[in-house]
Amino acid sequence: MGLFSFIKDAGAKVFGIGKTTAEEAAEKAADAMAAKLKSEEAAAKKLEETISDLGLEVENLNVHISDDKATITGAAFDQATKEKVVLVVGNSNGIATVDDQMTVENPEPEAQFHTVVSGDTLGKIAKNYYGNAMKYPVIFEANKPMLKNPDLIYPGQVLRIPALD
Repeated sequence: MGLFSFIKDAGAKVFGIGKTTAEEAAEKAADAMAAKLKSEEAAAKKLEETISDLGLEVENLNVHISDDKATITGAAFDQATKEKVVLVVGNSNGIATVDDQMTVENPEPEAQFHTVVSGDTLGKIAKNYYGNAMKYPVIFEANKPMLKNPDLIYPGQVLRIPALD
C-alpha cells in the first residue's frame, strides 16, 4: 500500500485517547487564567493585610485586582486614610491604576499628589508646593507609615501633599 501522509495535529485522537490541539490549547488557556486569578486574589489579600498592618482604618476594606488595575472599596476613617490606602495600593509593583470607590466617614479637603522624579527631595517638593523647603516634615508626616525615612523616596513613587492649615 505504501506510505501515507497526514497532518499530525489535526483531528481527534484515536479511541478517545488524548486531546486535539485545540482542546489542549483551551485547557492551557483555562489553567493560565485560573492561575492568574489565584495570583491576583493573593496579591489583593496581601495588600489588605498590609493596609491593616499599617494601622489604616478602613471598614469593610476590599481590594480587587484585575490585570494591572486595583479597585478599592470600604469606608475610610478620614480623607487622609483614604488617600494613604490609595498610595499603598498604587505604589505596589504591578499596579498601574487604582479605582478608588471608598467612602469617607469624616470628610475633609483632598490632598494633592506628586509623582517623585529623579533629583526630588522632600525639601524640594515642599518648596514647590508650599514655597518653603523647611515644610518637608508636613509631607513626610502625611505619607507615614509608608515612608520610614524622609531621605528615602524613589522616582515613580506617588506622595500625598496635604494643604497647609
